[in-house]
Amino acid sequence: MVALPFLGRLSFLLLIAPTTTTAFAIVIHHGSIIRKPSSGVPNFREAPKFRNGDVCGTNASERIHIAMTLDVNYLRGTMAAVLSVLMHSTCPENTEFHFLWGKYEPEVLVSINSTFPYLNFRLYHFDSHRVRGKISRSIRQALDQPLNYARIYLADMLPPDVKRVLYLDSDLVVVDDIAKLWEVDLEGKVLAAPEYCHANFTKYFTDLFWSDKELSSTFNGRKPCYFNTGVMVVDVDKWRQGGYTPKVEEWMALQKQKRIYTLGSLPPFLLVLAGNIKAVHHRWNQHGLGGDNLEGKCRSLHPGPISLLHWSGKGKPWLRLDSRKPCAVDHLWAPYDLYGSRDHSLEE
Repeated sequence: MVALPFLGRLSFLLLIAPTTTTAFAIVIHHGSIIRKPSSGVPNFREAPKFRNGDVCGTNASERIHIAMTLDVNYLRGTMAAVLSVLMHSTCPENTEFHFLWGKYEPEVLVSINSTFPYLNFRLYHFDSHRVRGKISRSIRQALDQPLNYARIYLADMLPPDVKRVLYLDSDLVVVDDIAKLWEVDLEGKVLAAPEYCHANFTKYFTDLFWSDKELSSTFNGRKPCYFNTGVMVVDVDKWRQGGYTPKVEEWMALQKQKRIYTLGSLPPFLLVLAGNIKAVHHRWNQHGLGGDNLEGKCRSLHPGPISLLHWSGKGKPWLRLDSRKPCAVDHLWAPYDLYGSRDHSLEE
């Protein structure tokens, strides 16, 4: 057992993954906090411990693995997302979070542990050098951050015991039992996500791409549909075996030579997997609540049942609420906010 000064009596396990990506995990169990987060990290209230199911097993096979990125700029959203998962899970104690971070900020770790003292989680360092020279400028600066591309390297970073992972963005809340999504039958596919075949798929790529018969032929034999990479169930073993990371990287490299898309890390996923995923119900990603990527104007909910609300787009609910110019849908996020006043938050 090794100890770091900022952890106090926190116990942890350090795992070095034998891959080209620098990855290590810290598993938090319990302990005392001897240092408060700095002014650069928001202060959050401690979340209640949820025990929602009468009978919940403790077998590793029953564990739900959720991966999220960890960025101080989105920490408020991350905290709300974690709270929403735990609150609506039948067996929240069976959930384990895998947080991917790019810049080491010990105050963020302290904040997570003090907000969720009983949370099962591991931390993994994503080396931004892995994508150096591979990221092309997109239509929104936030989409160009290296950590936004970390989801491509999940299979390289997660330990061998994690066979399946559910990737979630930090700008969403879950309003249903996440186990329902986790248990989806992938039917041999490497990835499951809501699919939107009514969307104009051509707009995700430039005219240069579509006019190049060799490039556009990548979709031959497939019926490609848009899917959002902020909510994905991934078969980690199948991803490794199929070499999907280098396949995505190949399109990123081509993008540096020819501008074939403008939207960050999404298009290379579509190029490799669109039309070849397991489609799940749209209720699991009511996306676009943050508006478009340029103005972030308010949008209404789509009709139909909802299990997950996703503020993809430029507008983030915590920023719009703080500006006192919220959209109507932002009030659906507010009850999960552990930061600031209790006025619009859940009773503990």
